[in-house]
Formats: sequence, structure tokens, C-alpha cells
Amino acid sequence: MFRSKTIKRAAAVLLISSMVISAFAATASAGLSRSKFLGNIIAGSVPSNFGSYWNQVTPENSTKWDAVEGNRNTMNWGQADMAYNYARSNGFQFRFHTLVWGSQEPGWIRNLSAAEQRAEVTQWIQAAGQRYRNAEFVDVVNEPLHAKPSYRNAIGGDGSTGWDWVIWSFQEARKAFPNSKLMLNEYGIIGDPGAADQYIRIINLLKSRGLIDGIGIQSHHFNMDYVSVSTMRTVLDKLAATGLPIYVTELDMTGDDATQLARYQQKFPVLWEHWAVKGVTLWGYQEGRTWAANTHLIRSNGTERPALQWLRTYLASH
Repeated sequence: MFRSKTIKRAAAVLLISSMVISAFAATASAGLSRSKFLGNIIAGSVPSNFGSYWNQVTPENSTKWDAVEGNRNTMNWGQADMAYNYARSNGFQFRFHTLVWGSQEPGWIRNLSAAEQRAEVTQWIQAAGQRYRNAEFVDVVNEPLHAKPSYRNAIGGDGSTGWDWVIWSFQEARKAFPNSKLMLNEYGIIGDPGAADQYIRIINLLKSRGLIDGIGIQSHHFNMDYVSVSTMRTVLDKLAATGLPIYVTELDMTGDDATQLARYQQKFPVLWEHWAVKGVTLWGYQEGRTWAANTHLIRSNGTERPALQWLRTYLASH
């Protein structure tokens, strides 16, 4: 009987091991990239072909404060949970986007007293941290240069540093998300070395306090379509000099098939091959489901545009 139990235990161990290896192999083979993550957004539902191309998840809107708490004290986590659970079940890294941002804050926050605003922001950050404690990345503050929240004075205002409200946000996020990499995220950086310098001033304030783990640069079409390769390299080198990893968080490029292809061929490798860039997330890929026209990579009939065909070939050797 002892021998029988031993054999059964050994068989069980082998079965579990094979299941773990199979699961790892399935995750490792997901998406087009092997050297670093290549992600995309999830909106109202998970596209059936998501895992064929991408291996990192960012919710498009469902983890923004107004989407979760459009009505005060009524939380709607449904779509956020969907994206998070999909990422967890497939072994994909998950980015929580975003905690503090002026453009999509709930309307009711503006009518509260400063004390109430501070309490509500604190509550929001803590609630997000409790629910998505194992998110790999958190965009703590989004677009500090362009979209300051209406309640910023309640959480420190400019203060002595000029960015006390950002510092406060990261301090609270560090407590709520102790297992996550905390990020700053901004647009208009990749094509503007001057804006990059302004951004770096905020980054260094956070870095000196041990509050930031990575730099997010959005890289949308309105910057990427016409930026020069030399400017891109200048900006990336400036950001890399901080010693922090860079993440391209919201990449898209427009154009007809030939134009979009040329743009990807010229500019994607600059991002992908820079030593400080640790991952790239595209902002949509299906026709009719992207926020800007002609940024899609898959047509409505399911066929791949030339830029995606090229991307597949390029990533096979990079």
C-alpha cells in the first residue's frame, strides 16, 4: 500500500508539473513579442484574437475614476475586473490606468470642500489598491503637464516643490499598491525635448523620494506621425539618464496602408531597440474600435494591415 501511495503521489506530481509547464508555455507563446512585452488596450470586451498579438493589458477607460465612481460612493468595477482577470488568467502584465487625472475625474468631486476632496481621493486610491493589489504597473498621475485635477489644491497644490500634489499622490499610491511599479504618464514628450525637460523635473522630485519606478510616454499619432528619429533618440536618452526604465504606454500612428507602414518601419524600432525601453503598449488595433481614425492595424474583415504584417516579421527577430 505504501508503494501504491508513492506511485500515485509521483503521478500526481508529474501531472501537476506538466500542467504548470503547459500553462507557462501557453503564456510564453502569447503575442508577437518575446524579448519584452508588447501590449494593447481592452475596452468593453476582450477581443478573441487579443492573445495572438499582445501579452500585456491596459484598460482603455474602465480603471479611470469617473468610470468606476461616476456616482459618489457607488463603485462599478465590472469592466475593470474583466480586464484584470483576463490578464491574470493569461499571465499578462496589467497596468492600472489611472489614479489621479484631471480629464476624466468624476464631476461630483468639484463641488466638495477641500477636506472632502482629499478624503475622497484617498478613499479612491485605497479602494483601487485593495482590488488590484497585484497590478504590475500603476499610472499614478496622468498628464501632470496638461491635465491637472480640479482638486489638486486639496492634496497639496503646487507647494514648495511646484508639484506637491503629484508627490502626495505617489505617497498614497505607494501605500495602496506596495507590490506595483508606480508610473508617471504624459503625452507630448517623445517629440519635444523641452517638454521632456519639464517632465524630468517632476520625475526627479519623485525619484529623490523613492516614489517612482518607471516613466510612461504616451506616443500618440499627433506626436509620432511627424516626429524625427533624431528627436526621438534625444528624448529617450534624456529620460534614460534619470536611471529609470521607460515604458511606451499609448502608441499609435495613422495613415493609409503605405504611410502607416513607413511610419512603423522608421519609428517603432527606435522605441523598441532603445536599451531603457522595457515595454510598449499600443492604443487599440481593430478598425472601428480605436480612438483615432486610421490608427487600426486589423481591418474590420479581420485582415492585417501592412504595418502589422511588418511588425510580426520584425518582432520575430527582435
